Amino acid sequence: MIADMPEGEFLRFSEKVRHKKAALLLRAFYDSKEKGDIALYRRVEGWLQLPRLDENDFRRISNRYHFHLDKANISWKEHNLLLKDGQTHLMNHSSYAPYLPISIYLDNLRSAFNVGSILRTTEALRLGKIYFAKNTPFIDNLKVQKTSMFTYDKVPCERNVPLSDLPRPLIALETDPCAPSVFDFIFPPSFTLMLGNEEYGLSEEALALRNATVRIPLYGFKNSLNVASAFAITAGVISHQLRTLSFTPCATLFPGE
Repeated sequence: MIADMPEGEFLRFSEKVRHKKAALLLRAFYDSKEKGDIALYRRVEGWLQLPRLDENDFRRISNRYHFHLDKANISWKEHNLLLKDGQTHLMNHSSYAPYLPISIYLDNLRSAFNVGSILRTTEALRLGKIYFAKNTPFIDNLKVQKTSMFTYDKVPCERNVPLSDLPRPLIALETDPCAPSVFDFIFPPSFTLMLGNEEYGLSEEALALRNATVRIPLYGFKNSLNVASAFAITAGVISHQLRTLSFTPCATLFPGE
């Protein structure tokens, strides 16, 4: 424990360990705002011969925290970020917008990081319920939880639901060059958006049941986007349409309905 540790013992640690301990102490203070925690950090700060940190300046605290992570050779990951006081307040606020009556189906995604990012976007835009295929990492996955940035338990989620039971119509997000652009497509008030595997897209079963397909127009060398990035773009369009625009869905877009 740093509270009982003499300076000489602390300085016998390697530079990486010293800065890792400093980062942990600074984070503990920031998360708790307890005077005891900042006192512990002040000891280490002095031993490391660092300028006195302004404990009331979020930007300086953040920069110092990531300085310690860098010195400790801890790779940058978004879940390492410090939340601003305002963000923490919003996390505890009860006046969220209601979820839209739509669904997102994750068809055998492999990456827990992509799943966590999709959860975060879904919660931020309050898009609706997420259905997980059997092989998609679920919200009990630690990597999903970290990448979701505290949203994994705030989004309605369900796993192993048959495709035939998903809310209709089923709209596939694919790279089909003949599909309409997400920017031109009129999304209905309720539907399921299907997102496919990072390597081969949607399964044949999902494609066979789709009622429509949409694409994101791309103009560069790469003909596809990361699935979480593609979803974020599409989610923004959907949120804009359903929350701010007045429209009448076009039945001809869903010939199977």
